[in-house]
Amino acid sequence: MSQGQRAAAEALRAAGIDNPSFEARLLVAHALGLPHGAIATTEPDPAILDPLLARRLAREPMALILGRQGFWTLDLEVSPATLIPRADSETLIEAALAARPDRAAVRRILDLGTGTGCLLLAALSEFPAAFGVGVDVVPEAAALAGRNASACGLSDRAALICGAWDAALEGRFDLVLSNPPYIPHADIAGLMPEVAAHEPASALDGGADGLDAYRIIIAALPRLLAPGGVAVLELGIGQAAPVGDLALAAGFAAPELRADLGGIARAMVLRGSSAQKTFGVVS
Repeated sequence: MSQGQRAAAEALRAAGIDNPSFEARLLVAHALGLPHGAIATTEPDPAILDPLLARRLAREPMALILGRQGFWTLDLEVSPATLIPRADSETLIEAALAARPDRAAVRRILDLGTGTGCLLLAALSEFPAAFGVGVDVVPEAAALAGRNASACGLSDRAALICGAWDAALEGRFDLVLSNPPYIPHADIAGLMPEVAAHEPASALDGGADGLDAYRIIIAALPRLLAPGGVAVLELGIGQAAPVGDLALAAGFAAPELRADLGGIARAMVLRGSSAQKTFGVVS
C-alpha cells in the first residue's frame, strides 16, 4: 500500500466510512488513471488525490466521484441527475428472466423512470430479440441513458424518451420494468448523507406514503402490457402489501414477490388478473 493510499484510508476510517482501505484503493487508482480496483504501484499526485478524497469525506457517493457504476454485466456512466444503480435492483432482472423464460418471445421492453438506463439495458442484454423504450422526466437522465446505450452497444435497440411516466407512450409491451421513487417524503431527510444530499429528490420522493408513483404506474399497466406481458416493479422495505393491494384493486392476479440478497421483498411481478389475494415470496 502506497503512502498516499494509507493516508487516504486513515482519513476515511476516521470519518466513519465503511471499507476505508477498499475505498482508498479506488480513489488512488482513479487518481492515477488506472482501472477501478487496480492495485497502484506508484504514489498518486496529491494535487489529484486530495480533491477526490475531500469529496468522499464530504460523503459524496463513490460512484459519482468515479463517474461509473457496475450493474448486472454492464459498466455504466452515472451523474447527479440520476439515482445510482444498486445491486438490489438486479433482483428485477432476475425476476424478469424467471417470469419470461421464453427470451426470444420478448420483443418490446419498457422502463419507466429509466435513470441511467440500467434496468432497460440489462434487460436488453438478456432478451436478444427485444427493442426497448426508456422514459424519464429529467432531460439529463434521458440523455445519460442514451449515452450508456451507445457505450453498451445497444443504441440500435433502445429509444430514450424524456417524458412523464407513460404520457408519451402508445402500444403494448411484453415486459415493463420500473424502479420508481418510493421513499416517503418525511423520511428523505433522515437517509444517509450520500443519498439525501447527493441523489436527486425526483428519484427518491414517493409522496406522503411513498406510493404516489405506484398509483400512476399500476393504473397505466393494463393499457401498456401486451397479452401475456409481465411488469416487474421495485419495492421499498415494507411496501409489498400496500403495492400489492393497489395491484389487486386494478384487477391483477396475486403478485409474485422476489427477495433480494438481504431477504427483502424487492421485486413485484404482475401479470393477468384474479381475485386471489395471497402473496408468495421467491428467494
